[in-house]
Amino acid sequence: MGFDRSRALTHRIAAYLLAYPDEPLRALLPQLREAGAELPPQYGALLRELLDHLDATTLLAAQQHYVETFDLRRRCCQYLSYWSTGDTRNRGRAIADFKRIYRSAGVLPPDDELPDHLTVVLEFAATTDQELGTALLVNHHAGLALLAEALHDQGTVYARGVDAVLATLPAPTPAVLRAAERIAATGPPQESVGMSGPLLPFPTSSPETEQTGVRR
Repeated sequence: MGFDRSRALTHRIAAYLLAYPDEPLRALLPQLREAGAELPPQYGALLRELLDHLDATTLLAAQQHYVETFDLRRRCCQYLSYWSTGDTRNRGRAIADFKRIYRSAGVLPPDDELPDHLTVVLEFAATTDQELGTALLVNHHAGLALLAEALHDQGTVYARGVDAVLATLPAPTPAVLRAAERIAATGPPQESVGMSGPLLPFPTSSPETEQTGVRR
């Protein structure tokens, strides 16, 4: 598979825009907008909607919206392995697999975020190994589709960022569609194994339960 510059640029911009908004991100918005202007409409138009939101929103309001969207709702989880493994011992193994893949490409896993977070995977795909990074996204296509659906249900412009990522991937296979239907119907796998801390960003309860708290 040859290098796809538009895909890499889409992944790079989305990695920034789907992260927690802070002052450094706000300072980068003009550069991200300029870079996004080079993208085909199927990617660029979606990312511009999210850029416009961040441009037009105060930093505090943007941060509050981000926390309310991603940190307080189980259905809006950006940790990709959560969708396929849920609160089970398999999640630890899945996270270890992400770390192994990053190391195989010659980079260290981040120490300030779990390696299966969507923004981490996007950055890896954009800047380190497009083929491996895209394969990770494809392998978690069902979870990404459900994340996008949940964000659309919430009426948040962050849905457009995930839409842009999905637009860079091949059309979902029948197996992906079946997996998405299964997870949508029953939720991710459930199995409390006594883990705490970053491996369990959500409480081990029903998929519809919303957690409360503050951003770590």
